[in-house]
Amino acid sequence: MSAAADIAFVFPGQGSQVLGMGKDLAESFPAARQVFEEVDEALSQKLSALMWGEDLEALTLTENTQPALMAVSLAIVKALYSEGYHLSDQGSFVAGHSLGEYSALAAIGVLSITECAHLLRLRGRAMQAAVPLGEGAMAAVLGLDKDTVETIAAEAARETGLVCALANDNAPGQGVLSGATVAIELAIEKAKAAGAKRALKLNVSAPFHCALMAPAADSMAMALKDTAYGDFELPLITNVTARAVSGFHNPTENLIKQVTGRVRWSESMIYAADQGVTQLIELGAGKVLSGLAKRIDPRLVGKAVSDVESVRVLLRS
Repeated sequence: MSAAADIAFVFPGQGSQVLGMGKDLAESFPAARQVFEEVDEALSQKLSALMWGEDLEALTLTENTQPALMAVSLAIVKALYSEGYHLSDQGSFVAGHSLGEYSALAAIGVLSITECAHLLRLRGRAMQAAVPLGEGAMAAVLGLDKDTVETIAAEAARETGLVCALANDNAPGQGVLSGATVAIELAIEKAKAAGAKRALKLNVSAPFHCALMAPAADSMAMALKDTAYGDFELPLITNVTARAVSGFHNPTENLIKQVTGRVRWSESMIYAADQGVTQLIELGAGKVLSGLAKRIDPRLVGKAVSDVESVRVLLRS
């Protein structure tokens, strides 16, 4: 097996954002700086100034967070490329968590950075607008297996007549529920009664990845129908299928389904391991996905690349 077959590059989703992310990359790599400039121009907004400023609340708005996290991931990719490190030569798969799937598509040449920024701005706004503030919620449930969490969600939905679903299967013992606030609050009580180590509401602005996001899925269907795609430089393991697509595949259907569908992250990474992957290299802000690697599958080792120093470490390796 070649070294390339051992590596999957993964791209983080919402929740990994921090003020200042990507600034050192822009200062050290001209190719990275060009990414932030391109995103700023695409959005007609100094998003980079917001990212490197002091207003965390503004950065955390979904319509800003999504393109901002993509910009950091692509700045890292372009910095690596400028030093002769090409993902298609070094790895065998890419995958991204929720919005990170767009970052992955841009990283492998399927979407342009400009197109990706436009789509993520629209996606963020559409997801925020889909449910009136306060009517939807999400909750983390730790310490229960996936089947138990799914059962709890189904019971809460049935008893309230409202939406409640497993939105993210992040790792064994780490699930996220999404749905109507009343149903989520009931599910939290049920999870605690079932022995969850923790069950608590998340500080998010909307109930992502559940049926309540149907209006946002419709908006993305309209936006994606005329999108021009390039060929896949590497296979992508998609959120909704936990399987790889490649070549001349059209990602529109999966990207639409992703808005309301579950992020099957644990299954996706087990699939990668079954294909011979042993290293997950996380390209972007934070280290959430690399930190989950061994918890998902003992065959996997995670490495986070989020700043200049970790880029240089990867280049030396």
